[in-house]
Amino acid sequence: MIISNRRITGLSADVIAELIADLGPLWHERHQARLASRPRKRAVGAGAKHRLVFVDRLLATLVHLRHGVTHDVLACWFDVDRSTITRAIGEVRPLLAERGCTISPGVRLRTLAEVIDHLGASGQTGIIDGTEIRVRRPAAGRKDRDTFISGKNKQNAVKTMVLTDQKGRVLFSSPARPGSCADITHARQLGLVRLLADGPAVEILADAGYQGLGAQTGGRVVTPPHRKFKKNAPDWYEEMHERQRKAHSSRRIRVEHGIAHLKNWRSLTRHLGRREHMSDMVQAVAGLLSHQQIADLMPARQA
Repeated sequence: MIISNRRITGLSADVIAELIADLGPLWHERHQARLASRPRKRAVGAGAKHRLVFVDRLLATLVHLRHGVTHDVLACWFDVDRSTITRAIGEVRPLLAERGCTISPGVRLRTLAEVIDHLGASGQTGIIDGTEIRVRRPAAGRKDRDTFISGKNKQNAVKTMVLTDQKGRVLFSSPARPGSCADITHARQLGLVRLLADGPAVEILADAGYQGLGAQTGGRVVTPPHRKFKKNAPDWYEEMHERQRKAHSSRRIRVEHGIAHLKNWRSLTRHLGRREHMSDMVQAVAGLLSHQQIADLMPARQA
């Protein structure tokens, strides 16, 4: 029932089957390594067996990411203890995050450098934008408590940089940073300036939050036109500036569509769990979304 209904997991049965085939052996290998890494009085494999098999662990993680279902509810659903669900999600979520974003069947991009190389080789335009995810307020007395306050939304949040292609397909989602980090600072910390300056000739569209990167990357980051007249601008300039701004916005809007698809996963609209898990959650959802986007295109290509 869970696998066959896309509304529950956000993924088709074919994509879930691929996830099981890809991640099942890896999860089993890591599980056996954990068992063998600690002192034991009994041999590995002795004792009680798992009541929650890997397929159910994967499904519980997908439902949690898609709908933000609490661990208590999932524990009742799968008839196990809440700690079992917590442990299962903690094991599967990093595996999903490590898969990267799918660009074609069996081909994935895991780092920003790989994305830039892909855009350069394919001649496509990339689009970047930052998005914020609300999180719980850090505890009183924490030294970095104020760093999570977003200057834009005036709330506690973490920020991630999303990069899509010119059609709005998600290619990369960065690890999460505290909400007070500026978009341009985050891009610099990710090494975007160095990758564009030293890498292939790639055009990257961005909003006004990234103004300044164009000069640092030889014009490869394209931001909205800078307004030269602050007061008493001629009519011809106002018309030209508005035309250029709309032309840039109409090209850049695709990244907003990609972010909107990410936010359809309830865990990325507001997160009430541990902030340290946000990076894995964002990258896991980005990878799942890109995989489903490619799967949705396959029938059209075959036709």
